[in-house]
Amino acid sequence: MVGQHSRWTPSGVETQDPERIAIREALAFGKALYDRRTELGWSSAQLAERTGMEQDDIECIEEGGTAPTLALLRLLAAALDSDVHLTPGHDLGSLWFEGHAA
Repeated sequence: MVGQHSRWTPSGVETQDPERIAIREALAFGKALYDRRTELGWSSAQLAERTGMEQDDIECIEEGGTAPTLALLRLLAAALDSDVHLTPGHDLGSLWFEGHAA
């Protein structure tokens, strides 16, 4: 048993909570986008222009405020000239953009 705030929950239960999983996935998505964008030396405004999105939307993704969807991953991968890679799990590093070979 693990103490969590003022209640007790069995160990591991908190890691299976769908809300926590969604948060971790959104954070992994945001980090992956930020890492690739900065690797390219682009500002969030430049990426927004390339995707047809608003700069605020790019910043929201990078801050972990947007859940990854297939359509959004495809749009961003195309703009970043990258492939999207996913691994099992929901933590940072479970999603990344890898640039195409030159």
